[in-house]
Amino acid sequence: MGKREELREKRRRQQQRNLLTGVLIIVGIAVIIVGIVIYRTQAQVGDIVMADVLDYPPSQDTSLGDPNAPVRIDEFADFQCPACAAFHESTMQPLLDTYIKTGKVYFVFHNFPFLDSRSPGNESQDAAMASMCAAEQGQFWPFHDMLFANQIGENVGSFSRPRLEAMAEKLGLDSSFDTCLSQDRYQQPVQDDFDLAIQSGVQSTPSFLINGQLVVGVQPFASMSSLIDQALEAGGSSTP
Repeated sequence: MGKREELREKRRRQQQRNLLTGVLIIVGIAVIIVGIVIYRTQAQVGDIVMADVLDYPPSQDTSLGDPNAPVRIDEFADFQCPACAAFHESTMQPLLDTYIKTGKVYFVFHNFPFLDSRSPGNESQDAAMASMCAAEQGQFWPFHDMLFANQIGENVGSFSRPRLEAMAEKLGLDSSFDTCLSQDRYQQPVQDDFDLAIQSGVQSTPSFLINGQLVVGVQPFASMSSLIDQALEAGGSSTP
C-alpha cells in the first residue's frame, strides 16, 4: 500500500472514530435528558396525598341532592383556587348535612378554569377535564376532593398530567381515565361551563348562584345558611 493509500485509510478510520464519538455523545445526552424527565416526573408524583373525602350522598356526575329541591345552588370553581379549597374545607360538609341530604338544596358544580389566564400553564383546564374523566367512573366528588388536597401553587405542577393520572390511580380509577384525559374528551363541556359562568356574571372563584342570585367569594356556613333560608322562605327556584 502506497503512502497516499495509507493516508486515505487513516483519514477514513479517523472519520469513523469521530462519527462513533458523536453518536455516543448524542446517546449520552439523550439518556441524561430522559433521566431528568423521569426524575422530575417521579418527584412531582411522589408527594401526592390521599384526600379525606367528605361524606357525600349518592351523586349524579357533578351534582348532589334532589333535582326537585326548592333551592338550587350552582358553584363555579377553579381547582387551583385556594379560596375554593377553603370553601370546600370549611363549609361543604355542614351544607351537605343540613341542606343537601335533607332534600332542601340541589347543588351543582361547574368548572370555571379562569386562573390559567393569569400565568403560563394549562393546569386549571387539565384539572377540570380530569374531574370529568373521573365522573365517567362515578368518582367526580372523591376526585374533586383529591384535587383540592393536592394544591401546591398556581401553574407550578400541582396538576401536571402525570400527577392527575397518579391521583386517579390512588383512587382506584381504571386506565380509561388516562385515555379520557389524553384525548381531551371534556374540553368542550368544560368550555360550556366557562361560557355559562361568564353569561351569569361570574368573574372570580368561588362564585355561587343561589336560585339565580349571584354570591361571590368564600362563604362561611352561617352566611350560606342565611342565604339558603331566605331562598326557602321566598319559595320557588331559578336555574341558570
